[in-house]
Amino acid sequence: MKHVVDMLWTDKIAFEADMDGHKVVIDASEEVGGSDLGPRPKKLMLTALAGCTGIDVVMILKKMKVEFEAFNVIVEGELTEEHPKYYNKMKVVYQFKGKDLPMAKLEKAVKLSEEKYCGVSAVYKQVMEMETEVRIVE
Repeated sequence: MKHVVDMLWTDKIAFEADMDGHKVVIDASEEVGGSDLGPRPKKLMLTALAGCTGIDVVMILKKMKVEFEAFNVIVEGELTEEHPKYYNKMKVVYQFKGKDLPMAKLEKAVKLSEEKYCGVSAVYKQVMEMETEVRIVE
């Protein structure tokens, strides 16, 4: 199986990606010559991880019949100081809101995503330090 993304240069240093019919604009800040029309490419690495593991966790918890009011995934990436600047550490925070949520099941769903299902996490773990936190907020 192969995935393909077609990036079209649109203006200055902006690009538009076509991903399965969905358009995503990538650009740089005005300080470096861009028009700030979209997110920076590197931050999409954080988005990819949050989306991949978030979808997994929701699907797993539905199978476990765990209901929650709200759920968000926060991904923090630490960049190196020198060029090429890259993420050398990421922290993923899984934040749930709801009453009487079973922490053991939340942690199991997160662990299954990170160790078995999320392909983005699998790649990132090979090249950087990964940290996880599961929170329940009222």
